[in-house]
Amino acid sequence: MVVSQSKPEVNYSDRESSSDIGVSCTAIEEQYARRKIDLSVLPLLLLGMTVFQLDRMNIASALTGGFGKDISIDQSTVNLGNQLMFLGIVVLEIPSNLVLQRIGPDRWIPAQVLVFGVIATFQIFVRNRTGFLIVRSLLGLAEAGYIPASLYTLSTWYERHELAKRVGIFFFGMFGGNAISPLLGAGILKLDGKHGLKGWQWIFLVEGILTITASMLILLFLPRSPENPNPYLLKRSWVKFTNQDRDILATRALRRDSVSEKKASPTAGILKAMLNYRRWPHFLLAPCTFSTWSPLTTYTPTIVMSLGFTRIQANALTAVGASMALPIVFFFSWMSDRTGKRGLTVVGAVICYLIVLIVGRSLLPHLGRWNKFGVWTVINAFAVCYHPVHNTWLQLNCRDPAERSISIAVEGVMSSNAGLMAGTQIFQAGDTPNHLTGLVAMIALVAGGLVLAVVQEGIYLWLNARSTKRGLGNIYVP
Repeated sequence: MVVSQSKPEVNYSDRESSSDIGVSCTAIEEQYARRKIDLSVLPLLLLGMTVFQLDRMNIASALTGGFGKDISIDQSTVNLGNQLMFLGIVVLEIPSNLVLQRIGPDRWIPAQVLVFGVIATFQIFVRNRTGFLIVRSLLGLAEAGYIPASLYTLSTWYERHELAKRVGIFFFGMFGGNAISPLLGAGILKLDGKHGLKGWQWIFLVEGILTITASMLILLFLPRSPENPNPYLLKRSWVKFTNQDRDILATRALRRDSVSEKKASPTAGILKAMLNYRRWPHFLLAPCTFSTWSPLTTYTPTIVMSLGFTRIQANALTAVGASMALPIVFFFSWMSDRTGKRGLTVVGAVICYLIVLIVGRSLLPHLGRWNKFGVWTVINAFAVCYHPVHNTWLQLNCRDPAERSISIAVEGVMSSNAGLMAGTQIFQAGDTPNHLTGLVAMIALVAGGLVLAVVQEGIYLWLNARSTKRGLGNIYVP
């Protein structure tokens, strides 16, 4: 490849093995290749994440449409159903990642999306408490593994300094789905009674079909790997990768792996991830703080409706806080990449959320309905601002691919969903309408998460100081 002398040059030397690929290219050429990843891999994973969130959180809109009354379930049963869903995710998280390692994300990810899309659609047939609990359990089992599979896939395409913003964008699917869900619910509930289906049945049907359609798009167009960017079924994605792009992407993969430890087997990765006590604060921080999001996603529309708004107004207004979360999440992700201070960014984000909760708990009993709506909106906006950065922080400190995949599963989903499972019980029927007791529990949990974030930062700083004394330099990302 001929390199113009007038352009900034990035040289990638050949690696130790003769089979390694090394190319020399300009920074602009690498930027173009990376942009093609941004236009092919990232949007499809983002799409999958959006429908993933729609399918597990549209019950919030269904409840405002009379779902609970029609199938004779109360709030405690809804909480139990959500607990079983999150339990299913936890149970199959690591097995799902082992399958991912064996068959590859280009086949496993669309298969997962298809299965949980079908199960989500079948919720239209739920008629009683038993059926509700069974379907929620199956939905959790089917969704297990999607998030860590997607995060692992991103880590194979992007380098360390590029990853946080992409993880933040990927989680836009979760938070964006949470924002879109009440808006879709508000519109779909207008179909109540059409063709003999209730409004909540239309919600499950329409959003389930959207998920099935998304699975087909992912199967057809998701590139397989940096070394072979063709999709599994088609000869090319909607973005064309040239031979030069392939060389650049392969070299980027080699450059990324060159700072990694020797690759271990998936089983060794499980042991290494679980027994590495230095990262246990990561695994404990996730359930502490993320647990507080569970009651917000399930009951915010109901809380807003209790302020005197109609069910359609409540669903539409709920989207405001969820939409505000998107720029806040992106800001902290951008700050993380900009400064390189991953731990301090997480600490700052958790502090912001804690302040919002304390102020909200203090003000709610003394406010009118619009101001109460404002408080709940801000709480929803800050509830997840730390999460993508925290996940990236963990990934950057896992240099072995197998360990990284399992660590993502443990922290990113197993621990987080264990927290969500416990968090379903934070808001109780006897605590309505302000849920002041629930907010106290949320404050305590987030404060515990803050302590754990500070401890994790201290551990990495201590390990770096020790390695520097040995002449190894900084080996962890604080």
